[in-house]
Formats: sequence, structure tokens, C-alpha cells
Amino acid sequence: MLKPDVPAGPSRAVPRDTARGAPPATTSRSGASIQPLRVVQSSSLAMLVQRELERSILAGELVAGSKLNEATIAAALGVSRGPVREAFRALEESGLVRLEKNRGVFVRQVSVEEADEIYELRAVLDDYAGRRVAERIRAAEVRELRTLLDGMDAAAARNDLDGYHDANLAFHDRLVELAGNRKLLAMYRRLVNELRLHRRASIAQAGALPVSTREHHDIVDKIAAGTPAAAGRALHDHVMGSRERMHRLAPPVATRSTSIPAAAASAARRRR
Repeated sequence: MLKPDVPAGPSRAVPRDTARGAPPATTSRSGASIQPLRVVQSSSLAMLVQRELERSILAGELVAGSKLNEATIAAALGVSRGPVREAFRALEESGLVRLEKNRGVFVRQVSVEEADEIYELRAVLDDYAGRRVAERIRAAEVRELRTLLDGMDAAAARNDLDGYHDANLAFHDRLVELAGNRKLLAMYRRLVNELRLHRRASIAQAGALPVSTREHHDIVDKIAAGTPAAAGRALHDHVMGSRERMHRLAPPVATRSTSIPAAAASAARRRR
């Protein structure tokens, strides 16, 4: 387990990046020193560090708001600071950390207000993805989605919240992947990462699992039937249902969709 700002011993999970282990440089015709294997090694290390930090953040081992110390993490993983620095930049792009000038790197905190906005945007993207997938899906891909649903059903039957959460993420990621739009997929994955920082307590609410599994089966049925509008609407409503469950666990917040009508109603009462 990684801990922010706490020194730790070397881990065998990531190979040590040392200058001694680097391959000898070669020289190009222009006289420039080239070390391609070292570049590849460094890039691979940065990816490994990124994955480990991502796992620790999403598992809650590195809690929201905590500061990530470059030197401490490098020592804990047994790498130099370069790959850790690269990993920080990649994690910022994926929405998991924020880099503050002259202050450092922090695990992002997502407020209820920000999560509310993310859900709204996700609902729009999921609507589009559902329509697009329903227009182009093949029989083998429908079977793949149903297999993923089987995994969700099994986790729900065991009341395995962690297993269900992971299966749920895999299902939605594959569905958006089937839409065949790489920009959409990249944006979707960033939003999902940000929502995961807000944790998944809404799934643990009483009665939430049966509702969620029923909605997922309905989504696949509409996609398999080749009804784009119905599939898109089912996905949109599913996401907004998750948003509603989030609000049941949090203090009320003024949202764009509710604050204006509420203010108008209040003003009307005052005029009476």
C-alpha cells in the first residue's frame, strides 16, 4: 500500500530504474548520443508507476486531498523520480490528481456539486453511445455484453459490492468502446475516473443492486432489439438514477436543473 509523504522500503512491483542498468549509448552520424533502450525502459516504468498510483487512488489507499510526494513514491516503488513525474502528468490528464504550482501534487477531491455536473455530462454521452451501439452492434457483441451482465448478476446475488462495482465499470466501458469513437471513449473514461473519486456508496443503498441489474438488462435488450432512441434513453435514465442515489446520501445542493425553478416558485410565493 502506498502512503503519501511516508517513506517506505523498495517494492518488487516495479523494477528499479538506475543509470547503471542503462544500455550504452550509440552515436548517430551527427554525433548525437542515442539511448533508445533507456527511453523505452523509462517509458515503461512511467506506465507501471501510473498504474500502481491509479490503483492506490481508486482503491482509496491514497485518499482524496492527500499530497503525493515524488521522492517518497519513488523510494517506495524502487524507481527514480523521472518516471514518477511522468506518471503524475498522466494522472492529471486522466482526472485523478491535480498539480498546483509551488505546492505539489494532490489526489483530486470531487465535491457533490462537481459530481452532479459529471453525471449530467455522462448522461448525454451515454445517450449518444447507446444510440450508436444499437445502430451497429453485432450478435457476437450482444453475447459479450450479456456475459458481462452475468458477472454483475452473480456479484449482486452474493451481495458483493466491490465485485459488482468492478463488473459494472467493465460493462459500461465495453459498451462505450463498442460505439467506435475514440474521443468519446477517452472523455468517458476521464469522467468515470472522476466519479470514482467520489466513491461508490450509492450502490450500497438498500434496494439499489436489484434496480441497477434490472436497468442494465433493459439497456442490453433495447440495444439488441436495434432501437437506438430507446437504448439511448435507457442509458440516460440509468445514469441520472445514479445521480439521484448520490443526492440521497449528500446534503441538498443547488443544481442548474433545479435551482431556477425553485427560485421562481419561491418568488411566486412571496408575491402572494
